[in-house]
Amino acid sequence: MDKMPKWADVILIPLISLILAAILSTLVILAIGENPVEAVNLMVTGALGSTYGWGYTLYYATNFMFTGLAVAVAFHARLFNIGGEGQAMLGGLGVAMVCLYVPWPHWSIALLAAMAAAMLFGAAWAAIPAYLQAKRGSHIVITTIMFNFIAAALLNYMLVNVMRPAGSQDPATARFPEAVHLPTLHEILAPIGINFSKAAPANISLIVALLACVVVWALIWRTRLGYEIRAYGHSETGAVYAGISPVRITIVAMLISGALAGLMAINNVMGEAERLVMNSTEGAGFIGIAVALMGRSHPFGVFLAAILFGFLYQGGAELALWTSIPRELIVVIQALVILFTGALDNMVRMPLEKLFLALRKEAN
Repeated sequence: MDKMPKWADVILIPLISLILAAILSTLVILAIGENPVEAVNLMVTGALGSTYGWGYTLYYATNFMFTGLAVAVAFHARLFNIGGEGQAMLGGLGVAMVCLYVPWPHWSIALLAAMAAAMLFGAAWAAIPAYLQAKRGSHIVITTIMFNFIAAALLNYMLVNVMRPAGSQDPATARFPEAVHLPTLHEILAPIGINFSKAAPANISLIVALLACVVVWALIWRTRLGYEIRAYGHSETGAVYAGISPVRITIVAMLISGALAGLMAINNVMGEAERLVMNSTEGAGFIGIAVALMGRSHPFGVFLAAILFGFLYQGGAELALWTSIPRELIVVIQALVILFTGALDNMVRMPLEKLFLALRKEAN
């Protein structure tokens, strides 16, 4: 029997963790002489008070959905994929090659090809650490971290020496042709009478991210492969006894994880920048870890956590712009949320488990 109800694990624990993070953040803001109520109001207004703010919140959330799903799939196989950042970088390289070197007649066809390339490049970058873990026993955490640095170096070489336009000093590719520019939410919603900000970067990739949440849910809980991934994650010994190959599950789960991380590039490379630039991922691969932890590796939880972190990113940018709160302190606030929802999860979980066990004994 579970120590606590499912709703408490999914809703109550993250909620208490957020409240604790908010209390500490309030104390930090007070310590530097700012009004925490005004700071929260500015964050909410800047991130959710206009279609412009919503556009940026949803743009960041789209990135975090892809990387959060990537981490979540690996988590179900008891694999800690910290290489989402590098896999997303390589996904961007695949998107840039497809968009720059193939003359596409329409963005819809280009989007399908870019998705395939992003997933292929991301999966390929995850394949090597997966093989090393499955066949050589190299720890997936170490190899995926190292591959982030290798990906950054490879991308730097490609942008400076291979893909940079002649005469340009900027380590970036040329801008993608007009035909492959993705429609923004303004262009999608205008025909149905909704006036969304033209300046907001949110685009049709958001719909792809939502579909990815549904597909991952179906994969993990409605397919044989998903059952095998979860069985292996719960007990390797039991999975082997049931005839499940650890090597196959490790490699397949990491390939899916890498493909999801690479898929982020359709949003930030093809959708927002419309070219490939250095550091286009902006740390989204690492934020995906916190999103997956907070979302309990469930696609719906990942969706909610991605919206929250999108809010924190956009709201934090507004705070840094309009108050004396430094940008570094915004990162501290975001880190507190990650700390309480991830690393200090047991600090909240264990007292709640004791409470529910006590209540259950009294009821009996």
